[in-house]
Amino acid sequence: MNSKVIAAALAGLCLAAAVPASAQNGATSAPAPTAADWREVAPENLLVIDTSKGRVLVELEPRMAPSHVERIRTLANQGFYDGLKFHRVIPDFMAQTGDPKGTGEGGSELPDLEPEFTFRRERGSGFQPVFSLGSAQIGVMGSMPVTTQPDAQMFVTADMKTAAAGLFCAGVAGMARSSAPNSANSQFFLMTGRNEGLDNIYTPFGRVLQGLDVVRGLKAGNRQQDGAVADPDIMTRVRIASTLPESQRPTARVVDSASPAFAARVAAAKAQGVTDVCVLQPVVEVTGG
Repeated sequence: MNSKVIAAALAGLCLAAAVPASAQNGATSAPAPTAADWREVAPENLLVIDTSKGRVLVELEPRMAPSHVERIRTLANQGFYDGLKFHRVIPDFMAQTGDPKGTGEGGSELPDLEPEFTFRRERGSGFQPVFSLGSAQIGVMGSMPVTTQPDAQMFVTADMKTAAAGLFCAGVAGMARSSAPNSANSQFFLMTGRNEGLDNIYTPFGRVLQGLDVVRGLKAGNRQQDGAVADPDIMTRVRIASTLPESQRPTARVVDSASPAFAARVAAAKAQGVTDVCVLQPVVEVTGG
């Protein structure tokens, strides 16, 4: 199975240009969060990736991609990912890993997955709209950047839900696949830049909470060779936080998208001329581990 992220996606590479310098990486003049503004990430949804360059923490989003999240949990807790290479790294795009062959053509012994490119969003999901684009709303659900129809659309659907999809902003984790939509298996990638060309055709399953600088610091490949890395960095250990001994278990909390602190941050970003939800990187505190 060839699970490379298709090279055609490079044509859609679109980094957040023309964003004020003061707003880069989500920096705004909003006040500091209070105790009530935080939510703690469930340990079963916290993926701990230790690499040769440092630690990366990813919040999994099972409401968006339940089958893919379960696959990541299963393989991580089997130790499948331990020692695997970041075999394909393209700066300002993504870093890809999860292939036991290290070539982009391997996978696990588990069956391939059906795509979860989009999902059905229900009321109470915590989605917070930030910008509007025509009839669509663009905002944040959990840690994930999302585009969706307004809640009002739920009143005219049989399942009382509405269509939604994750956006491939920097920090978003997605499943790699071949040209066949149902070929995702074990390989995944971590975004280091915005790429609209992946939206709705790859499955996003989580977002980096800590360690995006680590991902950006991985050894890069040659673009002319589709990002193949000659001497790649590796994942030394990958586990779900809930399975780690308490002495080794990190705890992460994130500013809740339904909180006043998040609303203030959005208002401050808009006042600085920000029009891209990708700029609103999660505000995170990590302890332990």
